[in-house]
Parts: sequence; structure tokens; C-alpha cells
Amino acid sequence: MRIAALICGLSGGIIGIVAAIMALGIGGLAEAFEAEGAGLVVGGGVAALVCAVAAIVGGALALSRPGISAVLQLLAAVVGFIAIFLFWLPSLILLLIGALFALLGRRSPSPASA
Repeated sequence: MRIAALICGLSGGIIGIVAAIMALGIGGLAEAFEAEGAGLVVGGGVAALVCAVAAIVGGALALSRPGISAVLQLLAAVVGFIAIFLFWLPSLILLLIGALFALLGRRSPSPASA
């Protein structure tokens, strides 16, 4: 379970970085054309970028600290979805699955002790 949480967390974070860069690009383009609310899109893109990095850190912690990993992935999934909505959907799904696997892996013995 912990390895699945690691893979889902890292994949969700990497896809989240791509989604955040897309949101930043659209926000920058909107800013160039002086569209209304462009600053909000750029702010959401920055928040999503921070969430993607937190998701990668959460995924990396899945083997050693699965409880913290689950919390980080869940928090990144929810906040990223609020920040850039549908761009974050693939990451949301992967991070929710990763958080679930990390939470379930918390109860199983460590792979090092087996």
C-alpha cells in the first residue's frame, strides 16, 4: 500500500505542476490582454504550484511516515482543486487515492521490517 501511495503522490504532484503551469500561462495571457479577474487566475496557479510541491513531498514520505503523507496529499488535493478547479481534476483523483493508500498502509508493518 505504501508503494502505491508513493507512486500516486508523485504522479499527482507532477501532473499538478503541469496543471499549475497551464493555469499560470492562461492567467498571464489574460493579464496581457487586460482581462478582468486575471490576477485571480495567476494567484490560483501559484497556489496550485505550492500544492503540487506539497503533494510530491507527501508522496515521498509515504514509505517512512504514511500518516503525514496521507495528510499532505489530502490537503494538497483539496486546496489545489479549490485553486484551479478542473485543471486539477487528474491530480485530485490521484492524490485522493494516494492519501487513502497511505492511510491504509499506516496499519501494515513497514517494508523494511518484513
